[in-house]
Amino acid sequence: MKHNVFLSLGSNVGDREEYLKMAVKEISSLENVELHKISDIYETEPWGYSKQQDFLNMAVSIYTKLDAEVLLKELQNIEKFLNRKSTIKWGPRTIDIDILLFDFLKLNLEHLKIPHPLMFERAFVLVPLKEIYEGDEIFGVNIDEMINKYREKQGVRHYKEFEFLP
Repeated sequence: MKHNVFLSLGSNVGDREEYLKMAVKEISSLENVELHKISDIYETEPWGYSKQQDFLNMAVSIYTKLDAEVLLKELQNIEKFLNRKSTIKWGPRTIDIDILLFDFLKLNLEHLKIPHPLMFERAFVLVPLKEIYEGDEIFGVNIDEMINKYREKQGVRHYKEFEFLP
């Protein structure tokens, strides 16, 4: 069975755009994963820990036969491969890949929560997600209302169209 999954990607260390491109390439090369849609890239002021460079953020949707926990492990391996270091909560990172949605699954494990528990408070997640998500609501939450509530305050700006060559 193929699952429809939405991911959020972010980078604010080094060549941010290149890290996003490398992450998308690595995700698309995973076995049992098919890249479906890719959003544009957005630049965003840091969230949580403000003494760091602005982030580039985007969203991708994939189809996969992997279950949520196996996919999480694969995405964490990609983060490690791309030199992600977790030193400060919400701090600088070469790449951050979060599972936002996995079909209409609700999961509340210690190491994995779906839908992502903070996504409705993060315009930098919702703006690119809205580009590739077909629908106005997620689990009864209106996407546009949440974007309007947080976008200006969080400084989400269109950066550029994402160019991907597999």
